[in-house]
Amino acid sequence: MAKMNLLQAVNSALDIAMAKSDKVYSFGEDTGAFGGVFRATSGLTEKYGRHRNFNTPLVEQGIIGFANGLASQGSYAVAEIQFGDYIFPAFDQIVNEAAKFRYRSGNEFNVGGLTIRTPYGGGISGGHYHSQSPEAYFAHTPGLKIVIPRNPYMAKGLLLSSIFDPNPVLFMEPKRLYRAAVGEVPEGEYMLELSKADIVKEGKDITVLAWGAQVEMAEKAAELAAQDGIDCEVIDLVTLLPWDVDTVAESVRKTGRLVVTQEAPLTSGFASEVAATIQQECFLYLESPIGRVCGLDTPYPLSHEKEYFVDHLKVYEAIKASMTY
Repeated sequence: MAKMNLLQAVNSALDIAMAKSDKVYSFGEDTGAFGGVFRATSGLTEKYGRHRNFNTPLVEQGIIGFANGLASQGSYAVAEIQFGDYIFPAFDQIVNEAAKFRYRSGNEFNVGGLTIRTPYGGGISGGHYHSQSPEAYFAHTPGLKIVIPRNPYMAKGLLLSSIFDPNPVLFMEPKRLYRAAVGEVPEGEYMLELSKADIVKEGKDITVLAWGAQVEMAEKAAELAAQDGIDCEVIDLVTLLPWDVDTVAESVRKTGRLVVTQEAPLTSGFASEVAATIQQECFLYLESPIGRVCGLDTPYPLSHEKEYFVDHLKVYEAIKASMTY
């Protein structure tokens, strides 16, 4: 075991994957020159050569188009989009090409070796072009997997699973935790199951669901609620597509209440999908309406980030509202 922050865990996973197979390639904007803007790929060029970890032009559509071609030929393409906010020029290549490649060829061809890494989310004073959480745009797309880790241990194990999963994976990394989250991480190879939610804390009164960096806010809110005698069950969804309905539904049948929190804006966010599905699955068990604690329906503000940010106090207030309904 070693102490790692989330960035170091990502780097370790890439290092292990590239050592495991010479068909693993890592690339993106500045990823080869100096490890990318966050230094996630530092040292990989020196270790594996410029043909295995390399820079691309500043063209997101081209990055994913190239990645699709590389993966279609049997390689493991790990493409970095420098910020989740800038993934949209590649939207067509992801939702119309990568996600449908296997289906349109009747499984004759596939791009299952594709993994797209991108940092997402706010909390770093990045303003409206470096703080967005665009996961819901892609969760509407059959053929993709969407994975979001909450800490270094999860990041390494889930990234290794994503790279070698036989489906294209969008791997979204919570950038505000890159250097803030530190934990014990195995130095060697290990993989964590995709599409399986993780019960972070068991409880009996209310279920609080989150993913990525927002899990920390759910945990802190649960600690505040405990002071009021409220026993929260905290669940990390881990994978948004396909998501673990069974684990969440089983929890809600036990607690009778659910609060879902996300960084992204309220309208049409993935929390809405969770709420609709759990309402259908658990209607007769619910003691109060399902709560959603989300960002505002505005562009992410720079000067008012603190007011916009979905912190533990907002989640705590939603827990109390559900309990006193």
